[in-house]
Amino acid sequence: MSHTGSGAAATAVRPGRQAGRSAPPPDPAPRPRRRLDLTGALSPWLFLAPALTIFALFKFWPMAQAVAMSLHEVRPYLGDRWVGLDNYTQVLTDEDFLSAIGHTAVLAVGQTGGSILLGMALALLLEGSAKHLWVVRTAVFLPTVVAMAVVAEVWRILYYPAPDGTVNTVLGWLGMGPSQFLNSQDSSLLSVMAVGIWRGAPYDMMIFLAGLAGVDRNLYEAAAVDGASVARRLWHVTFPALRPVFAILFTLAAIRGLRVFTEIFLLTNGGPNGATEVMMTLIYKLGLERGELGVAAAGSMLLLAATVLLTLVVRLLRSRAERKVA
Repeated sequence: MSHTGSGAAATAVRPGRQAGRSAPPPDPAPRPRRRLDLTGALSPWLFLAPALTIFALFKFWPMAQAVAMSLHEVRPYLGDRWVGLDNYTQVLTDEDFLSAIGHTAVLAVGQTGGSILLGMALALLLEGSAKHLWVVRTAVFLPTVVAMAVVAEVWRILYYPAPDGTVNTVLGWLGMGPSQFLNSQDSSLLSVMAVGIWRGAPYDMMIFLAGLAGVDRNLYEAAAVDGASVARRLWHVTFPALRPVFAILFTLAAIRGLRVFTEIFLLTNGGPNGATEVMMTLIYKLGLERGELGVAAAGSMLLLAATVLLTLVVRLLRSRAERKVA
């Protein structure tokens, strides 16, 4: 009896195929080739072109010109003269520049550390969801949004060096002072540093508040149940959670400290006797007051290199820390 139905056709072994093996999968259908849509690819760049052109014209072209000027003795109307690295050598060996580099480093370290510590303390005090806290936060944040010229004038009044000056009066209550503040070589740099900390701490506070909002509250409750004190909760819960915030704030505050100019220019203009001279004020004086544009451009390039190096070091340390945690 011969089988002629569909079941016999399904179980039949085709010629060339071994019994017991499944049939090979069919060849995938060829994918249709994507058509290159030039209009879609170029449309975003056409919209961005005006902004990119303006950005390159006012950002990168002056930077390229500064690099070229740093290698020349700039002589307006007479033609620039190639001097190679002499301008950089002068910057790195001149006593005024070395003194300005030292003041810049001290000011950057002091303002960075002071503003971060004060901002952290303010954030811990003002952290919470109570409605009345926004009034206090707004009042604390005011120094950051006020124009630096106004801040400098207010602090100049507060720093009035007479015994009846505002800050000297407070120091008198504590049995200290009076101090000359901005008029003394010993206290002028610290006085400017205090103004920078006072103005930068509220900015750091807001970033800390944003970081604290992301900390898991269950960790605080678990630590409290285990009997951890407030200090141990801060050390073992808050600070590890704020590690990325610290990295961002350190980078921003350090760059802000390296590029400090307005506070120095308005409060002391580098005085007295160069006690508060920093890189930015010295570069300004060399370029726009003494006409040594090549040396000033070399100083600007070195300051830019220090800023880029600092940023890269922070990013490297942060990436290493993240790999260890992972």
